[in-house]
Amino acid sequence: MTTDVPRYLLQQLCADLRLLWKQAGGPSLRTLSEQVRRGKSQVGNILNGQIRQPPEWEVVQGLIGGFVHYARERGRLGRLSLATGVEEYWRPRYAMVGHAFGQASRGGRAATSPPVQSADTVAPPVTPRQLPAGVRHFAGRTVELAALTDLVKATEETGCAAVISAIHGTAGVGKTALAVFWAHQVADQFPDGQLYVNLRGFDPTGTPLEPAAALHSFLVALGVPAAQIPADADQRTALYRSLLATGQVLVLLDNAADAAQVRPLLPGSPGCAVIVTSRDRLTGLVAVDGARPVRLAVMSTKEATEMLAARLGPDQVAAHPAAVDQIVDRCGGLPLGLAVAAARAVADEVPLPRLAAELARPLDALAAGDAATDVRTVLSWSYRMLPQGAARMFRLLGLHPGPDIGLAAAASLAAVPATAAEALLRELTRANLLTEHRPGRFACHDLLRAYAVELADTSDSDGTPGGDSALARVLDHYTRTAHTAMALIDPLCDTIEPPPPVPGAQPEPLADLTAAQTWYTTEYPILAAATEAAWTQGFPAHACHLAWTVGRFQRLRGPWQDWLAGLRIALAAAGQLDDRAWLARIHRELIGVYARLDRYDDSRDHARHALDLYGEMGDLAGQARCHRNLCMTFEREGRPRDALEHATRSRDLLRGTNDQARLAYAYNSVGWYHALLGEFETALTNCQEAIRLLRLSGDQQNQATTWDSVGYAYHHLGRYDQALDSYRLALELFRQSGDQWFEAYTLDHLGDTHKAMGDHHAAREAWQTAVSILDEVEHPRAAAIRAKAAAI
Repeated sequence: MTTDVPRYLLQQLCADLRLLWKQAGGPSLRTLSEQVRRGKSQVGNILNGQIRQPPEWEVVQGLIGGFVHYARERGRLGRLSLATGVEEYWRPRYAMVGHAFGQASRGGRAATSPPVQSADTVAPPVTPRQLPAGVRHFAGRTVELAALTDLVKATEETGCAAVISAIHGTAGVGKTALAVFWAHQVADQFPDGQLYVNLRGFDPTGTPLEPAAALHSFLVALGVPAAQIPADADQRTALYRSLLATGQVLVLLDNAADAAQVRPLLPGSPGCAVIVTSRDRLTGLVAVDGARPVRLAVMSTKEATEMLAARLGPDQVAAHPAAVDQIVDRCGGLPLGLAVAAARAVADEVPLPRLAAELARPLDALAAGDAATDVRTVLSWSYRMLPQGAARMFRLLGLHPGPDIGLAAAASLAAVPATAAEALLRELTRANLLTEHRPGRFACHDLLRAYAVELADTSDSDGTPGGDSALARVLDHYTRTAHTAMALIDPLCDTIEPPPPVPGAQPEPLADLTAAQTWYTTEYPILAAATEAAWTQGFPAHACHLAWTVGRFQRLRGPWQDWLAGLRIALAAAGQLDDRAWLARIHRELIGVYARLDRYDDSRDHARHALDLYGEMGDLAGQARCHRNLCMTFEREGRPRDALEHATRSRDLLRGTNDQARLAYAYNSVGWYHALLGEFETALTNCQEAIRLLRLSGDQQNQATTWDSVGYAYHHLGRYDQALDSYRLALELFRQSGDQWFEAYTLDHLGDTHKAMGDHHAAREAWQTAVSILDEVEHPRAAAIRAKAAAI
């Protein structure tokens, strides 16, 4: 049945005036009639909805003012649930009523209507049920569903405005599926209907739906004849809000472009709830309109597996656990990717192991004939909406070699100031193409990264011919910052100047040792990937420098397999450069790495290569360092006498150089191996000479190692108090430099001394701390120390 819109809007206006009158405490009709200069019966008819024409505006204005004054005098202002802004809320509503009566009159309909029922009992003329069908195999999202359910509770508790929830997330993350699934669960709590519109904010047409067009469809759904819908967008909003003023309606605004598109579609009264979905974060809607943000991330492994089980059947998933894990991983937990993969498995009868293998090229494997389910196409809609600068940054991120990126590296990648880089990254974050997973660290899920890589490969990634310059800049950023960091961590390490600076690269300034250690810890996963990228993408000099400086850090922290992988890359890069100095350095470093990994033959093989190269170059210091590294190989083989021989040769070679710091460390090595052979007094003599020289050079790292040797000698001489003092000095210096591996070894020795002194509690504490450090790098020595701690 066609709605009598003018009469309905007038009754709604009267009903709201009556509600405000009651909430104010019910001032007498006599008092009100005196204020508005109308008879008591006329005021009573207005409040009861027993009128056929709108009252004069001055009467409505006077009644509202009277209600507010009466409520204020009696301390009841907090009970007024309706807005009391006369110009902001009531005048537009009154104007809408007048407009409706005018439209009816011009359309040939009578301006008056027959007597009608009381406004207190009038019901909305039409109950729309516009929700799309829910997802059949919905899975997971329990936290987000609970957050949305809290929204319904809020609609019952609040009395001032509609409650708005803004679901935001990247393309294909399941925003619409979540919103529709939840809306169906709570639809019965909104008896006056559910409205839905696709705002086409991110759409293959590239043209978002105008709010006025969305309002037209809503008004038609609410029973307003098309001829009575105002042409003016603001008047449509006013009519829409009037129709929903006293109802309980759920409004689902799907795929919004931004807050400006959403704002005219928000009801203005309590009882309604609004769910908005968008790839944009809708910050303005949160800040200005009080929307509650619900961020939708990619699915956890558990949720993704549940989703596949719901679509494929639990037996199929249980039969191929490895393939399922690979499918989940290669889809990056993205629900759209998982849905397309599952559809392929079912419709094309693709076995899960084969599907997992095909997903090595995920965007190709997840291609579909339907644009709405083709992952590459869906991602492209977000990309096409980006401004030029943000689109360029997104493409360049496809060249970046690590799992996430910081502001300084992004600035070098794009050759822009740091402030501009931050603005571009935040723009991509607002578009949900990136996530700021830690303050100042930005990442995207695997499928988005694959899309960025594809764009970088197929388009002008750098705004100039080729994208190599962007990769060169970011590699130079990491190389130079790593060089600065290592100079702060180990001031006496080899100072090898990086390659010539790349224009546009901006190394990160590091103020002190703490900043350097923090930078290495934060960037470590990227540095390993950058080393490999430098080698594979044709930057061998950067590969050598990165592997060398990052290797210094790896030596301190103990991830030796990673250290070995980096040095192997550096060895190949040095060979390509035909640089004998680099080849000698890398072979020398590999002596120690293979010794730590108990690969003694490999260690000795690289020692021969390094000694030959240093011999050809006449480099005595280099030869001495090879012999010192060989000491560890023989020590770990249980051959301390051979280790002492190489330590002595290292010391004797260094006596012919000006390298006092390394000569000092050679004295420590000689002392240590005398101690292992039970010659403790001779050990102390050599170690004390080492400390004297190290103090002159300021080498704290090697002072720490030497104090550990001194403590070991004192312990075996029964001078336990001096052993404790020596170990504590060593630990303090190791912790300052961040050398966790040697810190763990000294803690082991400290525990031995505490046990010898009868202090089992202190011994156990030292050993447990050592175990916690070694467990982090899965060091086999942890088991032996753990057994000692358990035995006392």
